[in-house]
Amino acid sequence: MPRMLDVSDEVRSEIGDDEADRLLGGDRAPDSYECTSCRTPGDTHAEPTSTVLFVGDETAVLAFAHARCIPSQVVPVAEEQLVGAVRSISQTQPAGLDATAPVAAPNLTLPAPASPSDSPAQPTAPGQAAILGITCGLVLHGKVGHASLVVEPTGPVGRPGSTSGEDEFLDLLQDAGFQPVADLDETPEQLPGWSVLVAMGKLHAILQPAAAGGSTGWWQAHQPLQVTDAWRMAASQLSEVTMYAVPAGMVGRQPREDLLRQALERAVALGQVVAASLPLAGT
Repeated sequence: MPRMLDVSDEVRSEIGDDEADRLLGGDRAPDSYECTSCRTPGDTHAEPTSTVLFVGDETAVLAFAHARCIPSQVVPVAEEQLVGAVRSISQTQPAGLDATAPVAAPNLTLPAPASPSDSPAQPTAPGQAAILGITCGLVLHGKVGHASLVVEPTGPVGRPGSTSGEDEFLDLLQDAGFQPVADLDETPEQLPGWSVLVAMGKLHAILQPAAAGGSTGWWQAHQPLQVTDAWRMAASQLSEVTMYAVPAGMVGRQPREDLLRQALERAVALGQVVAASLPLAGT
């Protein structure tokens, strides 16, 4: 059975025609994989699959993703991340891989181009921890572009002390005042006490009300994240940022804002998005 695999011209130019043809012929492509975007299983025989080539200074790693999540593309990443990924692959691979010798890397997650970051969330069971991925992008509400954050954990998020493994991420946020989204064109209401901290053109944190008064960090970047000028200007003009939240694997890391919107619209149709408008703190 032929594989439903897409190798873009960009990826082909990096890995060469021979390697691309071997992938399309099935010699180097897996039957099943973990999507490098949404982290859920995929099947190259049953669903359209994108090839995603992560490229560092000296190393290249080939991963696979659902075509509905992201298109086939080349993604520059830090060399250290690629070296760590290669070391963790169970099969022995030669050192110093280059773009002509890609390997499957299910443990790499596609970084979004609009400044994602990670922060620990409440684990659902002992030894299991979810990571909050943050993607910045402009989302149109009617004809007006709103600076937005899409928050998606890498796994189920439970209530403190929960060991059931049940995902309660959206329930927790609704308890805090976030509302289900029925239409992306509608701007959600502001959530009192919450805010987004932007300073010197970089995203620092999402703040929530503190029990003793004031604000405390709900999510904080390990390093301040650079945002685009368009995102910062939209946030400044409206003095607020729209925060969307979805369960793990619902949206994934989308490389373009139109694809981000499409993924959000699919999640909205499934009733899997909550949101709120958060006042902008800083500039």
